[in-house]
Amino acid sequence: MSRLKKYGYLWVTLALFLSSLIGHWILAWTAYANEARAHGDVANVRDYAIEAGRDTLENWQSEFLQLIWQVAGLSFLLFVGSPDSREQDERLEAKIDFLLAHTRGGEDQRKFLDRKFPRR
Repeated sequence: MSRLKKYGYLWVTLALFLSSLIGHWILAWTAYANEARAHGDVANVRDYAIEAGRDTLENWQSEFLQLIWQVAGLSFLLFVGSPDSREQDERLEAKIDFLLAHTRGGEDQRKFLDRKFPRR
């Protein structure tokens, strides 16, 4: 499986993040330049970078980073398999083994499944 397909969600999220960040900076520059022009000043890149950086970090602190961690962190933990999800898988496997052991022909089915889906 290619990295692009395997990490598709990550690439889409990263593309959306970068496009929103770049869009934010472009629109902020336009607003900053218009405000400077209205006051008779010339737009200064250094002052803009400080103001835009402050606004961006302030926004991230209050909302964006919290939401990203909740969504991306949960997605990452589910993707790599947190201990909770592994425990559930093991419990499900134990239930299936129990049912197969107590069913006619279950041992043959268990062997077939073990060949088709090797245990970890």
